[in-house]
Amino acid sequence: MKTEDRSTWATGGGIILGIGVGFFFLPISTMAFVGSIMAGLGIGLIITALISKR
Repeated sequence: MKTEDRSTWATGGGIILGIGVGFFFLPISTMAFVGSIMAGLGIGLIITALISKR
C-alpha cells in the first residue's frame, strides 16, 4: 500500500502558526506581524527538510 508523503504539510502549518502568533503582535507593530509569518515559514521549511522522505 502506497502512503502519501505529508511532510510538506509542515510548511503550511508553519505559516498558519506564524499568522496566529502574528495577530498578537499586529496592534504593536506591522513589521512584527510580517516577521512572525516569515519565521513560521522558515520553521516549516526546516521541518519539511528534516522529515521528508528521500
